[in-house]
Amino acid sequence: MAAMNPSNPLVQALLTDFYQITMAYAYWKCNKHNDNACFDLFFRKNPFRGEFTIFCGLEECIRHILNVGFSQSDIDYLRQVLPDDVHEGFIEYLLSLDGSDITLHAIPEGSIVFPREPLITVEGPLAKLQIIETTLLNLVNFASLVATNAARFRLVAGEDVRLLEFGLRRAQGPDGGVSASRYCYIGGFDATSNILAGKMYGIPCKGTNAHSFITSFNKLTDLDHIDKTINGCPCTMKDFIQICISYKEAVCNLLKVNSSETIEGELTSFISYAFTFPKSYLVLVDSYDVFNSGVPNFLIVALALHSLNFKAVGVRIDSGDLAYQSIEIRKAFKQAAEHFGIDYFSNFSIIGSNDICEETIASLNQQGHSLNAFGVGTHLVTCKSQPALGCVYKLVKVNGLNRIKLSEDPIKTTMPGKKVVYRLFGKEGHPLADIIQEDGEPAPEGRVLCRHPNVELKRVYINPTSYKCLQKTWVRNGKVSEPLPSIHEVKKLCENEIKMMRKDHVRLLNPTPYKVSVSEAMYQMMHKMILEHTPIREME
Repeated sequence: MAAMNPSNPLVQALLTDFYQITMAYAYWKCNKHNDNACFDLFFRKNPFRGEFTIFCGLEECIRHILNVGFSQSDIDYLRQVLPDDVHEGFIEYLLSLDGSDITLHAIPEGSIVFPREPLITVEGPLAKLQIIETTLLNLVNFASLVATNAARFRLVAGEDVRLLEFGLRRAQGPDGGVSASRYCYIGGFDATSNILAGKMYGIPCKGTNAHSFITSFNKLTDLDHIDKTINGCPCTMKDFIQICISYKEAVCNLLKVNSSETIEGELTSFISYAFTFPKSYLVLVDSYDVFNSGVPNFLIVALALHSLNFKAVGVRIDSGDLAYQSIEIRKAFKQAAEHFGIDYFSNFSIIGSNDICEETIASLNQQGHSLNAFGVGTHLVTCKSQPALGCVYKLVKVNGLNRIKLSEDPIKTTMPGKKVVYRLFGKEGHPLADIIQEDGEPAPEGRVLCRHPNVELKRVYINPTSYKCLQKTWVRNGKVSEPLPSIHEVKKLCENEIKMMRKDHVRLLNPTPYKVSVSEAMYQMMHKMILEHTPIREME
């Protein structure tokens, strides 16, 4: 059980809204707290003006249900904030609360999902399910939002470009930073700069160096006191400096740069970094002047490493015109490769950073660039273009009776009853539509009538070549009933799900809406309940 504790110790029973406790007390006082209830967790609109969402946060929801319960200190605090006349029997009820009689059905984490589909369905005692509402919403909302944001970055960048998440310093606190790293990896990023997230979740960690490192060096004499050798090589720092200096004129002449104008402190920092990391030499080249200092100094040190049988990795640029600079840097690398007869120099990595957003990458693609990777921070982890997903958690059944919530806004009218979601596939293997059915209906077969949930005349017959039920039962009566996938398996599922969709559904500009329909039986039941619960007005 210990291994299934929540990843974040803040995820506990008290991580809920106060009104969940007051409602639970009212349920208890009216002897409804053990009513058999069913709640759905879903969202109403895809984020980022898109037409898909990546569902994440499920594992943490499962962990919470397995461990939910109030400690004695929690109860002591609740005594302080609840009214003085709260019955002692309710306090005892809270102290005994656990998740042993909760069952959770859900779509697998990492799946592509759509509005109004029940991502999570929980069944159990009414008061318990009420108390966990806020926690489950908190665990799913941001996780799904940031994973979807990451997936959009992957779509615009393409499969061949590496995406590095550098957002910890700009994230909304430690919890937001660690969560963002986890779910950005699932959504399509290759690595994170966040070491804690790397340790906790097994995400690859990557990092280069900052301008502070480059500017902290002044002269080559700063390294005179170094008496160590390069790892795996007998070369001393003094020898390494001399090798670097021996290439300086040749590189500067090749690139038509005045060797006296290159910044010695920058070269010193590059030498220091390469001496420390000879197998992963990748440096920031825009601290002073990219073309008159940064690139020449990088190549000088790369040549020195090559002479010692090490291969440099590349450069990062963090300012200026990334398209133009990357193209010109690539030209310089190719010149050096040809001139010095070292083919791999042509393929050095060029990483672009500097407040990268989805639109930036789209613009760079349009202009043409030579970047191998992007380092993305603020716009990714803060979901700057849309700060919330808007998941909701609604009661759909109590004691065998379907329940509905009405609204003058049709999208806010809930779909009553426990439901099953099927995905229908066409002959080319792409999903054609999802259909929401009442629990207990037979699976789709042959020619399937798919109806719009609200608009009577919107309906279509679909002849799928195959279908699959999206939900699984992950927790049954407080125990795990389905093996939880690793983060890498969840990431792969996300990748495969996006690839399976028709391109027009997941394109970033003016995507085609994906059909989420209901069965004929679901439609009739839902609209019968709407009529039953809508008063008929009288006019005079």
